[in-house]
Amino acid sequence: MSSHPPSPARRRAVVVGTLAALAALSLTACASSGQAATAPTTAGASAVSTAEAPELRLGYFANITHAIPLIGVANGTFASALGGTRLTTQIFNAGPAAVEAIFGGGIDAAYIGPNPSINAFAKSDGEAIRIVAGATSGGAQLVVRDGITSVADLRGTTIATPQLGNTQDVALRAWLRSNGLQTSVKGGQNDVDIVPQENAQTLDLFKQGTLDGAWVPEPWASRLVVDGGAHVLVDEADLWPGAQFVTTNLVVRTEFLTKYPGTVAKLLEAQLATTDWITAHDAEARTQANDAIEALTSKKLSPEVLDRAWSNLTITNDPVASSIQTSADHAAQVGVSGKVDLHGLYDLTPLNEVLRAHGQPPVSAAGLGTE
Repeated sequence: MSSHPPSPARRRAVVVGTLAALAALSLTACASSGQAATAPTTAGASAVSTAEAPELRLGYFANITHAIPLIGVANGTFASALGGTRLTTQIFNAGPAAVEAIFGGGIDAAYIGPNPSINAFAKSDGEAIRIVAGATSGGAQLVVRDGITSVADLRGTTIATPQLGNTQDVALRAWLRSNGLQTSVKGGQNDVDIVPQENAQTLDLFKQGTLDGAWVPEPWASRLVVDGGAHVLVDEADLWPGAQFVTTNLVVRTEFLTKYPGTVAKLLEAQLATTDWITAHDAEARTQANDAIEALTSKKLSPEVLDRAWSNLTITNDPVASSIQTSADHAAQVGVSGKVDLHGLYDLTPLNEVLRAHGQPPVSAAGLGTE
């Protein structure tokens, strides 16, 4: 038996069935793009758009928290599922940079964290993007040097995050605030200095003693622990009900979703195939993710780092929508963004049709979109 995910070609019939649920969205696409094909109709059924894009430009990170695209892109599952749509990819260090690329028209979809997703939605008055699936829950920690054993010990320290306004940056600022320590995104007096920077630089500076710690996603938390001698002060999972919070979700440009629902459906089929394979092949999946990271960064994670990081993650299609309002509230509280009305952020209808077609339970938008 092959150890690779099932061939998307064998699931084509399911994709067609999935597209039937997109009728309402497709009518808009038919009117605006002029490129929609129509499926055969029966009595009482409406014409359905199966419009597909000539190209899908997908962004993601070379992080273990992006295991779905790391594996699915590297082994060809995504490209095969997309059929005649050409897949091109771009690697980012953190979510805000990916959002800039979405706004600039450089990419069509991206795996990013909740706070960049919120910011993209807010800055565009709810127009630019929709979250169409989850990807990862968990896998973020505050790790620190020897001598720091409590929140009080953080006063006067310098802590790194991947990028200003990214998911871990907001989580750190919110946690410090809840513990009476002040930070600022505009400078001035701070109890803790936060330095947003690339994760690889964070590891180097921590080893040099320039940084006191970092709130980072996997595999960087594990690299700081294993390779840099740090220890965990806060596991973010401990701060959430049931230890469930979204770390990575899949967003699509709203214009692309409306114009090319057929391509989005096939992208979600590819994700489901990859997720199912990861679940069934845990050991091989972590190896394939590591191989993909090496191909993108020229560095492979050590077995110890890989195993530690992988054990902290839950690979899931569920976007854990119930956690995103809290993330948005945190971002507003620490000055990264203003108050945001998140209603309409999710469009989980295409994903839920794919899940139902495969006998899997639907996921919830927590009242913040369609499902």
